[in-house]
Amino acid sequence: MKAKRGIALTAAVFVVSPLALGLGIILLIAASDDDKGGGGGDFDLSAAGSLRIGKGYVPAQYAGLIEKAAAECDAGLPASVLAAQLKQESGFNPKAQSYEYVKDPATGETIKRPLAKGIAQFIDGTWASSGIDGNGDGKKDVWDPEDAIPSQGEMMCKLLKTAKKHPGYNGSPIELALAGYNAGWGRVDEYKGVPPASFADGQTYNYVKIIMATVESLTAPNTSGDPGTSGGWGRPVKGPLGTPYHQQGGAWSSGYHTGIDFAVPTGTSIHAVGPGKVVAAGPGGAYGNQVVIKHADGMYSQYAHMSKVRVSTGDSVSGGQVIGLSGETGNAFGPHLHFEIRTGPDYGTDVSPLPYLRKKGVDI
Repeated sequence: MKAKRGIALTAAVFVVSPLALGLGIILLIAASDDDKGGGGGDFDLSAAGSLRIGKGYVPAQYAGLIEKAAAECDAGLPASVLAAQLKQESGFNPKAQSYEYVKDPATGETIKRPLAKGIAQFIDGTWASSGIDGNGDGKKDVWDPEDAIPSQGEMMCKLLKTAKKHPGYNGSPIELALAGYNAGWGRVDEYKGVPPASFADGQTYNYVKIIMATVESLTAPNTSGDPGTSGGWGRPVKGPLGTPYHQQGGAWSSGYHTGIDFAVPTGTSIHAVGPGKVVAAGPGGAYGNQVVIKHADGMYSQYAHMSKVRVSTGDSVSGGQVIGLSGETGNAFGPHLHFEIRTGPDYGTDVSPLPYLRKKGVDI
């Protein structure tokens, strides 16, 4: 059996992995001039903000659907990853139709038959089991982007959650999720990460690389402006830095520090670092009184050990808004602010806070 099958999508020619067919998902892999392949680009996904909209980027009519699908994932799924997938699969064409070329066993002739459909390129079997009625009109229509894009987002979200359970695998959680979407999670388990270039003629390996390389071009540049202005981005508190990110020690259940500390006395005003929506406000176990804010780019900021909380779950906040006062509640050895940046709302999804804030224009 050949390792590749040719399929046609409108006027373009693509390559599809038979393993993706076995999973029930068609993903179109554009030919690459890079023989080396790769598991991804150098772009920092924690800096992936809103979508870049316009000709050559994300069509305006789909941007809201993509951002909503990403926002509904509580695992930290960037909208630009979903957008890069759609660009790769269909070029954002909701009428895209893929065809499979197979040999007719009766005549021996090669015949063309319909295979994958719509902007997200679902085949019938996968759509029947995984398609959702995204717009609530009472039917799930593979040709309707209002159904197909939420379905794509839900599938990627589930894979991302699975990926985060395997921190020892080769590849970031997003790369692992993309590989699972393309080749099936079983192959990710088999190779303990993104399958190598030797697998399936490099189709999954290069698929991950192409998507990751496309993400940056579909991410809008940061225009948050002066971090000191209302609604922009800034420091969470006025005070010196204390314990750094990932410092080792037995004081933390993970064995290392999952955020950064600011050495400030009890009662110091704590500010939202940027605009967003409060998803948690109140007691947080070892974190004491905490606030967690979800930002428009799908990332989360967390503020812990507070003496007072001045916002509630569901509140919309602007950058610089006072959300509480510092303290030493929970597992704390003296008053300070513990601050985290996360890809999801919960413990264990932390990323380094300082690079994220600096990419938002914060002088820290």
